[in-house]
Amino acid sequence: MTETAVMQNSPHPFTKTILIEHLHALGVQPGMVLLVHSSLSQIGYVPGGPVSVIQALQEVLTPAGTLVMPTHSGDYSDPAPWQYPPAPEAWHQIIREALPAFDPQLTPTRSMGVIPELFRTWPGVFRSSHPQVSFAAWGRYAVAITADHQLSFGLGDGSPLARLYDLGGYVLLLGVGYGNNTSFHLAEFRAQVRPTVPQGAPIWLNGRRVWQLFEDIDEDDSPFPDIGAAFEQDHPVQLGKIGLADCRLFYQKTAVDFATAWLVEEKQRRPEN
Repeated sequence: MTETAVMQNSPHPFTKTILIEHLHALGVQPGMVLLVHSSLSQIGYVPGGPVSVIQALQEVLTPAGTLVMPTHSGDYSDPAPWQYPPAPEAWHQIIREALPAFDPQLTPTRSMGVIPELFRTWPGVFRSSHPQVSFAAWGRYAVAITADHQLSFGLGDGSPLARLYDLGGYVLLLGVGYGNNTSFHLAEFRAQVRPTVPQGAPIWLNGRRVWQLFEDIDEDDSPFPDIGAAFEQDHPVQLGKIGLADCRLFYQKTAVDFATAWLVEEKQRRPEN
């Protein structure tokens, strides 16, 4: 959506003060550990854009809380399976050799939106070291959540998602649906129902740039919207608006446990079983 369309669709500016009121009304509280997936354009016109959104989240959570966002960089990967856009086969090795090593301070996000892209550079924010599926965090547990992000199965039990689970964190879908809910990837890992695939990425190892191979789950055709719809039928989800954006706030552990069981049952229902 263009900036002109966003402004024309907004009945008034959604200031930081209004965003704070809406966050409180939705149920976001001081001290929460909160993973936010977001779309700025869905909120409407916000004076200050992503700066105001991040400041509003921080003021509601306070430094006693923890704000977490996905800062993924999917282009730091093997180019052979790329589709958006596909890379010519003759380019594959050139890209593997030319991609700079992942750097938490320098490497930009890809297709994550302007809010996480700004958040990763925000003062006091820490970013995990995974070259493809990093997370950034601010607040009380920022260091603990982002430390020791394991390379293989980067959204599994060695990931910030699992640290959020252990800390009793919450998920806020701010203008996005369950298809963007990375916590369901933790459920995929725990359910052990998906095949694994080889991955590769450029990282720093012992002071030099290397192309590192590792394993991960094949995430093609993940049925996250279906899981989310079923989850809402059985478990409490806070529904509301932040600006014009449809939002959902829920307890991450409950969602991950539900999705894990759903995925196991779904595999058992398949004809080949």
